[in-house]
Amino acid sequence: MPLPERPLFDPSDDDATVPGLPVRFGISALVMAGMVLLAVVLVSVGWWGARQVLLDMAERSAEDAGRIMTERSRRIIDPAVATLRQLAFDPITESTRLDERLTRIAAFSIDLVANPLVSAVYVGYPNGDFLLVRSLRGAEQRAFFSAPTASAFLVQTIVHDAHGAQHGQYRFYDAELKLLSLRDEAGYRFDPRTRPWYATADRSLIPSISAPYVFFTTRQIGISLSQRARNTDAVVAIDMTLDDLAASLGNLRLTPHSELALVDENQRVIAYSDMARVLEQDGEHFRFRGLPELDVPSLSHLAERARDGQTSTLYSVGGREWLGLSLPFNVIDGHALKLLIAAPGDELLGQLDRNRKTLVLVAFLVVLAFLPLGWWAGRAIGRSMERLALRAGRMSRFDFRIQNRRRSTLREINMLTDMVDHVSLTVEAFLDISAILSTETHVEEMLQQVLEKFVQATRCDGGAVYLWQREGSQMQRAAAYGQQCGLADSMAYDEQGAEAAGAACALEARETEDGRLRVELDLRGRDGSLEGLLVLMHAHDSAHEDPRFLAFARRLSGMLAVAIETRQLIAAQKALLESLIRLMADAIDAKSPYTGGHCERVPHLAIQLVDRLAQEDQGRYADFRLDEDQRYAFQLAALLHDCGKVTSPEHIVDKATKLEVIHNRIHEVRMRFEVLWRDAELDLLRELYTTLPPAQAEAWRVQLQQRRQQLREDFAFVAQCNVGGEAMSDEAIARLRQIATQTWQRHFDDSLGLADEESRRLAAARGAQVQQALPCTEQLLADRPEHEVAWEEGHRPPVERGDPRNTLGFDMRLPQVRQNMGELHNLTVRRGTLTEEDRFAINNHIVQTLVMLKRLPWPDSLKSVPDTAANHHEKMDGSGYPRRLRAAELPLQDRVMALADVFEALTAADRPYKPAKTLSESLRIMARMCREQHLDTELFRYFLHSGLWRSYADELLRAEQRDAVDIAAIEDLLDPQPA
Repeated sequence: MPLPERPLFDPSDDDATVPGLPVRFGISALVMAGMVLLAVVLVSVGWWGARQVLLDMAERSAEDAGRIMTERSRRIIDPAVATLRQLAFDPITESTRLDERLTRIAAFSIDLVANPLVSAVYVGYPNGDFLLVRSLRGAEQRAFFSAPTASAFLVQTIVHDAHGAQHGQYRFYDAELKLLSLRDEAGYRFDPRTRPWYATADRSLIPSISAPYVFFTTRQIGISLSQRARNTDAVVAIDMTLDDLAASLGNLRLTPHSELALVDENQRVIAYSDMARVLEQDGEHFRFRGLPELDVPSLSHLAERARDGQTSTLYSVGGREWLGLSLPFNVIDGHALKLLIAAPGDELLGQLDRNRKTLVLVAFLVVLAFLPLGWWAGRAIGRSMERLALRAGRMSRFDFRIQNRRRSTLREINMLTDMVDHVSLTVEAFLDISAILSTETHVEEMLQQVLEKFVQATRCDGGAVYLWQREGSQMQRAAAYGQQCGLADSMAYDEQGAEAAGAACALEARETEDGRLRVELDLRGRDGSLEGLLVLMHAHDSAHEDPRFLAFARRLSGMLAVAIETRQLIAAQKALLESLIRLMADAIDAKSPYTGGHCERVPHLAIQLVDRLAQEDQGRYADFRLDEDQRYAFQLAALLHDCGKVTSPEHIVDKATKLEVIHNRIHEVRMRFEVLWRDAELDLLRELYTTLPPAQAEAWRVQLQQRRQQLREDFAFVAQCNVGGEAMSDEAIARLRQIATQTWQRHFDDSLGLADEESRRLAAARGAQVQQALPCTEQLLADRPEHEVAWEEGHRPPVERGDPRNTLGFDMRLPQVRQNMGELHNLTVRRGTLTEEDRFAINNHIVQTLVMLKRLPWPDSLKSVPDTAANHHEKMDGSGYPRRLRAAELPLQDRVMALADVFEALTAADRPYKPAKTLSESLRIMARMCREQHLDTELFRYFLHSGLWRSYADELLRAEQRDAVDIAAIEDLLDPQPA
């Protein structure tokens, strides 16, 4: 970044070299400007006041005209309302026959003749009958209905016969109500009860009034008034035209070119001076044009402002100013109509603009009269300002450079501004450096930004920061800025020599090839250890050669040294934390030879998957992103996801058979003594056997062979059950229990040679029971009381819901005892080798993971580590452990961990209790787990199509496991199979 080329300011320089005008000229100009400003203000205020008066008068005139139009419209509607109230009591509303109804058309015709704005009077009956009397005014209406020439009234009726069928008729009458023609209209059918005027009418004294609309027959704009009859459910209604609204608008113009329109709440134009532009034919019907379709910009802009609640506003359209008014037109109850009035400003304020020119000329003459006053004030104030500038210059001996500053025309002001800017820039540099040190976490970026501010604050031409490399005893450049003549990327440095030479040597300036001076400042931490080197390049000038500048640079460089030390300490602590976590993960893998590498392979796959998800820019995961801190937290959580296994018993983690257990081998030794006992008895029996008759001896030999064969078969069956490879059936369990009923004679005391804990457990199990005399009978396989290891007092895990000690939300079922070594209890495990107690001991590792990690003082950026590490055994349906969290409570990172853990477990080849599964087998199992709501289906689908499983297999799986995978077939398993 290039540095600005500008000489340093030195207040000892000759005043003549400072740019700008003497202050006396400035004061004169200030006085003149003040007079001009005063004149402009007076002229402007006067013109603005007169302008505002005219605008207020125009606004009041428009409001008065709007009120007059509103009252005039009400006088049109009110007679119709009174007529409607009378008709609500007319006998026609109670008539059930057409001939009775026709006798009352005279009353309707009187209303039509009395009020020329009423176009039709009609009645709708609750059974669907209808009668309408319409005044035929003009040949166009008669032609529309094909009426006789002398027709003055049309009576339209709809009646229902006994079968409910509708019959429509047109009757044409002359002015004397003589019937001229009767015509059946088969197509004239409708139900008045479905019309809005019928549905909204009630028996109150206030009729229901519709919104303005275009009458179908007359193409006139009008409204409908309806009211329910007082004694029946019939509804009486009147159609009224609003023809004179448009004519009335022309009388409201404030100026010749004013624009007026009546609009409803949907911005439809109801009335305009040119009604031909208002209506638009849409097929057989007509509709009101919207205000934007009217193409009157002044009214469109006014409508936009009226929508924001402005009733009176000034605005500009096409470079022309307009006064706009939005007035409520409260004539039709229940319908918010507005009257929009827009008047050109030049027509309202034409004479006022001509008077303004005269005022400006008078103000100019007044300003010329006050120029001598400004000259005198400038000479009086100038000397004080000069003395103030020189005093401020002596106070500000140090130089600071600024950039892109606008110069003033006053020399003294420029001097004061320079000094204040110098101080401000220095303080700003301190603040910027402090902000960078507190926010930037990367050492290289932090050094670069701090160096830039450092060079700018000290007005140097360039600089560089070197970091001390103790291994190579050299300085390595980490940041550079500005001019760098002769600065190498690395340099040898004598740490001991620099420390012995002291600060004086370190601050000694050396001249470079381009004539600049180079100052080297060693950067040392709080304990005095060397952290780096700061090199500054500056020109020959009195400000930089001042010792106070060098002292200032030294103190400022201390902030940089502390920042480097702090960042390196943070980096070292971060590396130490990660190393300890990896050490724990490696220790867990090394703890069992059968799970080695699990804590390395799961993070490897999980981080690959979460990185791939964070790169998606479309689809379901397009919004998923991880910043640097979040990714680091996920990485630590992945490494720590099984840290609780340090508490898991190895003999259970590695339990390959059902009867495998930590065992006191004194029991095996005792059984060997039992065998010796049997051998001694057998020796005697063999001697006796030789004395038996041959027939009896042969029978015993056959019996012995049968017994031996039975024992071989029984032991083979028990051994097969011990492996736990297949699910045990009820028949197998029954046979096992039958085999267990065989007995043998124990001749030795089973309480001898036991450890203290085992002796106490045996004593507690037998209680006050008298010890059996030897020899005693024992079952071949048994669940003995001493096989059960109870929970110790105070050591019962707080994992059950409702346990007051359960503060982490665990929701697990706790077995009745800590361990059950019963032989039948273990051999009858239906699947696998683990009993309920063993399974809890295994699952307890995730409880311990959460407990251990929650106790650590994680910083805010790593607060998610415990939950992410401990949630990989939760399931989407809430049946997982340890907290039974549901899908909505599991963020995407937790679901990734669960998927990676399952995939690694299925494909692992180092488990003693199962063979390694192939890729296709593993993915099919995971698909079924998704269908059962154990894994996230969409995430597994993404994993399936990402191909990460293939790269993982190529890197870590055996060749025989890497079989062909049918992705489409596996995807079919994700959806429930049809019945």
